[in-house]
Amino acid sequence: MACDVESYSYLPLLDEMGYVPSMKFASGFEILEYCQSMAQDTGFYDHCLFHTTVEETEWDEAAGRWTVRTDRGDAMRARFVILANGILTTPKLARIKGMESFEGESFHTSRWNYDIELENKRVGIIGTGATAVQVIPEIAKVVKELYVFQRTPSTIDVRDQRETTQEEREAWAHEPGWARARRARFDRISEGRTAIKANDDYLSGKVSHFKERKEHATKLSMEELVQKQLETNFRIMEQIRARVDAIVEDPKTAAALKPYYPYGCKRPTFHDEFLPTFNKPHVTLVDTAPTGVSEINARGVVHDGKEYPLDVLIYATGFEWMATASFNMITGREGITLKEKWQKEGVKTFLGLHSHGFPNLLIVSGPQGGGGSFNFTTAIEVHADYVVWLMKTMRERGAKTVDVKKEPELAYAEHCREADIRTQPLRDCISYYNGEGNADAGSLAYYGGSQWHKIAAKAQGSLDPYIFDNAES
Repeated sequence: MACDVESYSYLPLLDEMGYVPSMKFASGFEILEYCQSMAQDTGFYDHCLFHTTVEETEWDEAAGRWTVRTDRGDAMRARFVILANGILTTPKLARIKGMESFEGESFHTSRWNYDIELENKRVGIIGTGATAVQVIPEIAKVVKELYVFQRTPSTIDVRDQRETTQEEREAWAHEPGWARARRARFDRISEGRTAIKANDDYLSGKVSHFKERKEHATKLSMEELVQKQLETNFRIMEQIRARVDAIVEDPKTAAALKPYYPYGCKRPTFHDEFLPTFNKPHVTLVDTAPTGVSEINARGVVHDGKEYPLDVLIYATGFEWMATASFNMITGREGITLKEKWQKEGVKTFLGLHSHGFPNLLIVSGPQGGGGSFNFTTAIEVHADYVVWLMKTMRERGAKTVDVKKEPELAYAEHCREADIRTQPLRDCISYYNGEGNADAGSLAYYGGSQWHKIAAKAQGSLDPYIFDNAES
């Protein structure tokens, strides 16, 4: 497994750590080792409780403190609680008739069972999203038969995996801040989404035509801008579909693997071995569109009246999107939980960091925080800067607690709802980015990040949105 964002723009603190990834797309093993080295160098391990689950977090108004209870019987008092659970950490379980009747081995990709041998086995995998795109080529190397059950095809663009060159290492060694500058260029592409291709020449700073294109775009009317976006989007998707035809030999399989939706509707993927895998004689694509697998029985998967006998069934069914409020029972000032509030009102935050009625609670890279729509590492850094700014502001004012007013929270939620998720090409597609096609239900997350969000989150020009307790007026 590896990250599907280039390592030079994704791994944090590369400048500070003096580290250069070995590959353009670092493996999971390298990412883990790098994170461990960061934790050791910063003293993180001295302040961390591993294998501990927070089950309940309750606000004590009289004390101005949160009580945090864990599955180990701890009851800790905290002035601030920062939720940094991430956006894709809770497995999304399939709901298929007969799942419990399967007599073979089965597991979810995020809970991989390493005790199960796949060699020479009949293996099925349900799902062809970002995780499956990486898993399928690898397990195809060892299994006897592989059945890939696909409801919706992914966009599979060129990955161009390679080792970091010696020339790059030498250049970056003499360029202080190279990683931060490269990430800034990567973020500009992510925010524009279809502005230019993320090639090495631009990311390394050798060309600067992005600025010229952006200046041209600003002269267009909104209607012209939308039309240009649609045309560019269509060209990108045509290239991706043409790549399928060029690689996959069987016409029927190739047709099923071609994505039919606009670019950005589903999470884009990048891989050079996924498509060729379907040319192997022991690999079969089972197209289950539009409703997915029919059922599962004791012997395997059944779809459209045909049974596929299996020894092992792997669920690559993804994650619950933006499940921040469901990790533990977070009870605020009104005696209701954050989950209850969001279920009743829809997801509403201020800057994706605050929720009215939950003082001294900060959400890092959660719903409406922009982390799902540009480099997640940048989102984390922006939010961390904001947390530091807020705490310094509270110290200067002598404030014990901070909450946000209802009005700015409502205004920000409306801003998210009306952002680019509401425009073509994402408006009418179905994906977790837009609440499975219902943006109004929660204005969840695919608020496009953008420079506006970064500026607003880094330094507020006004303290009007906030309610400081025990502070100078």
